[in-house]
Amino acid sequence: MKVDQKGHTVIIKDTQGDFKSFLDKVTQQFKTFEKQNIIIDLTSDSNLSENDLKLFLPLSKQQKKAKKSFVIVVLDFDFNAVSDKLTVVPSLLEAHDIIEMEEIERDLGF
Repeated sequence: MKVDQKGHTVIIKDTQGDFKSFLDKVTQQFKTFEKQNIIIDLTSDSNLSENDLKLFLPLSKQQKKAKKSFVIVVLDFDFNAVSDKLTVVPSLLEAHDIIEMEEIERDLGF
């Protein structure tokens, strides 16, 4: 697991290719990241299912309650199949764009 800090956003990247252990690590260390926007970078893992991504729902809900963004980056995925409660995008650039838009919406009181 690799963690990069960029301003008000933390990018957490799976470096081992073991989704289950990555999810466990993120869940265990979540309290250290909860005051920042979070990008989960799963671009190195090509065998993810919709059910795998749904395992991030509790963390996503926690972030939304704290008025912070939670975005998952996955390559080659059916983005229409993902729950509306999760924000899933195909690139880091799009993840940063989503966070910027959500920050503006929060500043405007939406």
